[in-house]
Amino acid sequence: MLQSCSQNGSKTLRFTMGARYRPIQLYYCVQARQVHNTPPWRPATTLDEWVGKEARPISLRQLMVFGRSLTEARLISSANYVRTELPTRLAHRIRDMQTLPYVVVTNPHISQVYELYYKAFESLRKVREIKTLEDNEKFCKKISQTLQEHLTVIPKLSMGVIECWDLMKPEDMDKFMNTILRSRISRRVIAEQHLALTETFNSPWHFPDSPNASNTGTEFVGEVFLKCNAGEVVNRCYKTILSLSSATYGATTPLPTLKLSGHLDATFPYILSHLEYIIGELLRNSIQAVVERQKSSPRGWEETPPAIEVTVCEAPQHVIIRVSDQGGGIPHDTLQYLWSFSKGPRSSQRLENLTQVPKMAATLQELRVSSDIPTSLHPPPEPHEKSEHSGSGHDSSLSSLSSRPPNLRLGMGLPLSRVYAEYWAGSLELHSLEGYGVDAFLQISKLGNKNEQLTMRASMDAV
Repeated sequence: MLQSCSQNGSKTLRFTMGARYRPIQLYYCVQARQVHNTPPWRPATTLDEWVGKEARPISLRQLMVFGRSLTEARLISSANYVRTELPTRLAHRIRDMQTLPYVVVTNPHISQVYELYYKAFESLRKVREIKTLEDNEKFCKKISQTLQEHLTVIPKLSMGVIECWDLMKPEDMDKFMNTILRSRISRRVIAEQHLALTETFNSPWHFPDSPNASNTGTEFVGEVFLKCNAGEVVNRCYKTILSLSSATYGATTPLPTLKLSGHLDATFPYILSHLEYIIGELLRNSIQAVVERQKSSPRGWEETPPAIEVTVCEAPQHVIIRVSDQGGGIPHDTLQYLWSFSKGPRSSQRLENLTQVPKMAATLQELRVSSDIPTSLHPPPEPHEKSEHSGSGHDSSLSSLSSRPPNLRLGMGLPLSRVYAEYWAGSLELHSLEGYGVDAFLQISKLGNKNEQLTMRASMDAV
């Protein structure tokens, strides 16, 4: 049955399904705008069943303990956890997308993401219980293929929300993006962790029946780095970002040095690629700000540019990393859009730039490295850094920064970094002194005992 009514001057279509399915009402605000790629109609009963399930969040400590003594039974248990969690988490995000205004869902970019999610949901929910190693190998191939197919999600979503900025309240659009990206991280974490555990189990040096199987000397359990050292990560990120900046601005442009201080021996368990992405974005923003302030000044810096100061502070339950620069701070008219995915003074330029990045992995980073970067800055991977081409395991987050021009601004580095930080119950805050510089504060849970922060529950009656 189709009813039409008016609300606040805009036309509203109300669709009411018959008694064959549980009564659900769909409210779509249709505005005077061309609509593309209408998603096909699908019965809601199957999706309702999965939306009714609760997610089972995990912590870094659980990932570490479970993966240390890896046996066939544990690997099969991990596979079945992923088998049920992936379609559950996908179902909630599909339901969230169904609650968007119809004209937003039919945006070409968002519609493509919707179809990708539904395709993955239908494929994964039909996987039967995994009972053997052969079953697990088939399952790993399926989730590896899904991970590859979903590399287009971040650019597509970003272009979609920018194009639809005037169709929803900015705070609602940013909340939607925050939720869907956090859920995306969660799915990739559990999928990539299982792929890494499978690779470990199949490796020639793994002996599950050995009494010392849990003490192999490795610093990684799956994707979790057991002793992540903030000082080492900052130094490594700085060297990579420095080489990228040198290739962008020219070898003659003076670049700021790094001044690192504090508790440099502090270690904590973390997913290394997440930390590298956040630190890399903060350092890249700081170096860009210092260089651009230098170019805008008639006299430039009288001497060398002021250093980027990074301080590491270890507390009983947290590690705090402060990144300080003297790049002139953030203009007041830009500050209010700092964490927004959908609005900002350079939205049209961001949209154009995003068309140059068809794929972006964020946690599973691109393997392409700019030819402008000296190969000496990209040493061969360590034993724990596994190639994506092996079917499981993934390269460092830093490779994503080198897979696109470093000065290509996408407008998502800071908001996405905050999503990463908050995912493991951390935080990311910026304090700007306009005319002087910026202080960024990254707080990380040191103990690894915090569950992943999921905005998971979608309403059964939301549609």
